[in-house]
Amino acid sequence: MDNSNLEDCVHRVSVPPPEPFFRSLAGSLKETFFPDDPLRRFKGQPAGRRVVLALQYLFPILEWGPSYTLGFFKSDLVAGITIASLAIPQGISYAKLANLPPILGLYSSFVPPLVYAMMGSSKDLAVGTVAVASLLLASMLGKEVSATAQPGVYINLAFTATFFAGVFQAALGFLRLGFIVDFLSHATIVGFMGGAATVVCLQQLKGILGLDHFTTHTDLVDVMRSVFSQEHQWRWESAVLGCCFLFFLLLTRYFSKRRPRFFWVSAAAPLTSVVLGSLLVYLTHAEKHGVQVIGHLKRGVNPPSLTELTFSPQYLAIAAKTGIVTGVIALAEGIAVGRSFAMFKNYHIDGNKEMIAFGMMNIVGSCTSCYLTTGPFSRSAVNFNAGCKTAMSNIVMATAVMITLLFLTPLFHYTPLVVLASIIIAAMLGLIDYEAAIHLWKVDKVDFCVCMGAYLGVVFGSVEIGLVIAVAISVLRVILFIARPRTFVLGNVPNTSVFRSISQYPFAMSVPGVLVLQINSPIYFANSGYLRERISRWIDEEEDKLKASGESSLQYVILDMTAVGCIDTSGISFLEETKKNVERRGLKLALANPGTDVMVKLMKTKFVEAIGQEWIFLTVEEAVSACNFMLHTCKAADYVQETVVNIHNAHASGKGSNAAGPGI
Repeated sequence: MDNSNLEDCVHRVSVPPPEPFFRSLAGSLKETFFPDDPLRRFKGQPAGRRVVLALQYLFPILEWGPSYTLGFFKSDLVAGITIASLAIPQGISYAKLANLPPILGLYSSFVPPLVYAMMGSSKDLAVGTVAVASLLLASMLGKEVSATAQPGVYINLAFTATFFAGVFQAALGFLRLGFIVDFLSHATIVGFMGGAATVVCLQQLKGILGLDHFTTHTDLVDVMRSVFSQEHQWRWESAVLGCCFLFFLLLTRYFSKRRPRFFWVSAAAPLTSVVLGSLLVYLTHAEKHGVQVIGHLKRGVNPPSLTELTFSPQYLAIAAKTGIVTGVIALAEGIAVGRSFAMFKNYHIDGNKEMIAFGMMNIVGSCTSCYLTTGPFSRSAVNFNAGCKTAMSNIVMATAVMITLLFLTPLFHYTPLVVLASIIIAAMLGLIDYEAAIHLWKVDKVDFCVCMGAYLGVVFGSVEIGLVIAVAISVLRVILFIARPRTFVLGNVPNTSVFRSISQYPFAMSVPGVLVLQINSPIYFANSGYLRERISRWIDEEEDKLKASGESSLQYVILDMTAVGCIDTSGISFLEETKKNVERRGLKLALANPGTDVMVKLMKTKFVEAIGQEWIFLTVEEAVSACNFMLHTCKAADYVQETVVNIHNAHASGKGSNAAGPGI
């Protein structure tokens, strides 16, 4: 069949009109940084309305505030008081975990929730300090400055790190770089959070056993060595008290899980433990028998701390590094928690807007004696279960904390540290999500390895090492996905025109003389070399299989380009080399369904001219049909030619016999 007949059998693949470079660049940048099209709401609006919409975008409270009702306030009031009962003891506990004065934990539960209530888009997120970020802060800052030897410098560095975390978070939001946080995959977060929770629990052995001295390292080996090397200093009174309160907290959590309508029992348990522990110590004078207590807490709301931010060259690097690392972890946790609860209530939150809200609340917090805050899961879950309707529950919680700061702080003087340790352990056990790890093992072994790599890195190394391992494994997996894309041999599903992977559909039938390969990835410099070798190996394997079975030899190779969304110059070189390699074997290369970006570049590099427009097909079915038609045409032509030759030879031999006859 000639080329004109071949072209009549198939649809031509259209070449899109050329697009100006700057328009194409603008489109790419828009898809990268503005996939949600945040400016859509401003189109066609008058100038005054645009100002209102801009203010509502930055301050969502202006959007839901005017329509706020008394019914909503009743629900938010209950939820706010409930989470305040959890925020107060957790705030004190996590501040101790960060090696900061306990009062800073209360400060951090007052100002940041007010900022988030104005700027945050989540209705369910309850803002406050978190254990993992507190531990990370203590671990990173403790390597440079001792919290006991230089408490003033340490506190100033904590504020400065919080400031840098806020600037980094807000910058990510304003620059629309929220996709960076997506490099922390679900498996990474599960492993990292589980490892950090394990480390936090191990650190609480100091409080549970009543030890005065403890290792500054966080890995399992050093912690166990520190615990058992001071066996003679264990205080049984503290251990018994801690185990009793831990049992009480776990029992209330179990009860609330079994009976969800009694969620408030678990939420009120930490504050109840603080009250009971304080009364017990006060009545029995247990502080004189080795039970350590919080001591004096300064009364009053947050003092300003802008002048305490430290930007001296000596500490600038460690403050910035700590702020960025803890800021990323806080972002990942807060956004993940916010999206989870938004999914339950069927509303959308803007990740970039959340980053701006987190950043601003930490910037303001660093100037008002607060350290790093985000949206902890435990507090947000209580807020959700308590029936919150809007972010007003954060304002109610902040008001309750303010009342505590103004009038109730002296009541925490006799609160035993062992109760705080029990509260932290009970909260951290909920972060060790072994069910998610089991699910990862069943679904994706590589994700499970990522999860365990993060977990073991944190537990046996440090929080920073675990984070680095987790991110490195995740990035390595992304690189492997790009550098080693999947390719499949396609076959025809019987009684249909559909072509699918033979490995997935074993009953799909290969086409004699035709090898159909599907490339499931864009073709870049990172994978073009691998694809060249893999396709060559596919051809070798197909030829060996045909030779072993005695079937007709391979004649055509079709590349299904449906999943190849884009291609670079290295990818074009790969196609050119593949064409030459195929032709050296005496075969013919055909392409099926190349996309817009691919066709444009194939035209610009004149690859279309080199391969021939007639060998680029709209679908795999058309490509196979054309190749089959060519095979049958060639076979018919060969048969006709062979028949003519045979007749000619027979006729020639007949003439020779007649000429020889009379001479005999």
